[in-house]
Amino acid sequence: MEILKVMGPLVCTQRHPGLDQISLRVLCDGNGKLQVAVDTCGCRPGNWVYVVSGSAARYACGDFAVLTDLTVGGIIDFWDEQNGQTGFINEQ
Repeated sequence: MEILKVMGPLVCTQRHPGLDQISLRVLCDGNGKLQVAVDTCGCRPGNWVYVVSGSAARYACGDFAVLTDLTVGGIIDFWDEQNGQTGFINEQ
């Protein structure tokens, strides 16, 4: 699993039927590398997410028939990119 930042949606007017109608998101890692993942969590631009890759990505999207090797597994409540710290936004 990796932690990536959501850059925005990827809109495709033509797509392989194996992708069904699942939303696609453009994600960016710390080095600026862009990747595309299926999004079953409803993430928005600016969210930090963790992704599931490989064959496990099909299970993470809830339908093994979907052709993906990268799925957003969840939205992170708080991620301090500078220090690599995680926690809850309302943590005191």
